[in-house]
Amino acid sequence: MDFFDVIHQRHSIRHFIKKTVEKEKIDSILDAANSAPSAGNLQAYEIFIIEDSHLKRALADAALGQESIMEAPVVFVFFSNPMRSAVKYGKRGAELYALQDATIAAAYSQLAATAVGLGSVWVGAFNEDAVTAALGLGTSSDIKPVAIIPIGYPAEKPRKTPRRRLDDIVHYK
Repeated sequence: MDFFDVIHQRHSIRHFIKKTVEKEKIDSILDAANSAPSAGNLQAYEIFIIEDSHLKRALADAALGQESIMEAPVVFVFFSNPMRSAVKYGKRGAELYALQDATIAAAYSQLAATAVGLGSVWVGAFNEDAVTAALGLGTSSDIKPVAIIPIGYPAEKPRKTPRRRLDDIVHYK
């Protein structure tokens, strides 16, 4: 699939058919996330792959009842790793660069999911402590949840959403 087709075909998919995602597709998505640029090439993020229904239920509950997490056959949870970035960049690395690293990797994973014929949705509304606890990391964990990305075969075809005009968001100086 052409890169620009991938960008334009990526939509938020909240309903999935009950079909297992092949390991090769998961590996392709992980490879794309691993290829994402990161500050100092530190890759200050961690990725948890969730297929267990009990863990997905706990994540859905932590995410204010977002049932797409339960419907998806696989869920990626992206965490920033502030201390990994802080080693080289100090406070700015811990507070910003690690967060950027995790979000870029998560965005790459969504584009890769689209490229291999899958759908996904970015879930950012969640209780951080509940996500961390659900994965058995405890509230004192050094890593912080950034995004939950349910992935699977789409059971819906959302219509294209309106976007702001470029002259509203681009400012040449």
